[in-house]
Amino acid sequence: MGGDALTFKLFGLTFNTTNIVSGLIIYAIVFFTLYGMSRKIQMKPTGAQNVLEWLIDFTNGIVRSQMPASERGHYSFFAFVLFVFIFFANQFGLLFQLHWNGAEVLRSPTADPVVTLTLSLMVMMLAHFAGVAENGLGGYLKGYIKPFTLMLPINIIEDFANFLTLGLRIFGNIFAGELLMSLIANMAFSHGVLTIIPGLLLELAWQGFSIFIGSIQAYVFVTLTTVYISRKVSE
Repeated sequence: MGGDALTFKLFGLTFNTTNIVSGLIIYAIVFFTLYGMSRKIQMKPTGAQNVLEWLIDFTNGIVRSQMPASERGHYSFFAFVLFVFIFFANQFGLLFQLHWNGAEVLRSPTADPVVTLTLSLMVMMLAHFAGVAENGLGGYLKGYIKPFTLMLPINIIEDFANFLTLGLRIFGNIFAGELLMSLIANMAFSHGVLTIIPGLLLELAWQGFSIFIGSIQAYVFVTLTTVYISRKVSE
């Protein structure tokens, strides 16, 4: 995490090149990984197909545990794609951190609050849309004054807090993990041989822990996504 992100301006707007490039790479990784795993589907799964089916069962299990039966089929694929994308995005910076002229070119997109809050906003908008589609506008708005009218400001604040915590939780974990990894790497090369060996051992241990944290954060994000949507579509 040693530098600012690359940016460019277009039509008076500032675009983050680092997030765009890293995101496009992750989109390609997700596409070709899933394509390769599903290319030769067999009745008796082996190898990559086993992993793919386990992932599908895993995300379907999240949806089943949080959402009413009538809505599960609508969001199972969304939960699967969201989990896979966030998982790869969280792990990306552990392997690929590229700097050029003091600026970051590649990093985990989820180490930027703009990306994670955008994902959070997408989820919350989908939840509100699903609530209106399921209950009608009137029924959806009545949900904000249940069980009594004084709950209206509390429910509005809760929605805003859910939006912030959903995005900032994953950002804080991934950003802190990559920052500490960079600090450990700097420490490893600070005093030559005396710090290289313990520094590299510590770096490997922290990378393993970061993989675990990145996986947990993808799980938490998808679980909370299904919870928020379920709240809007249920009585």
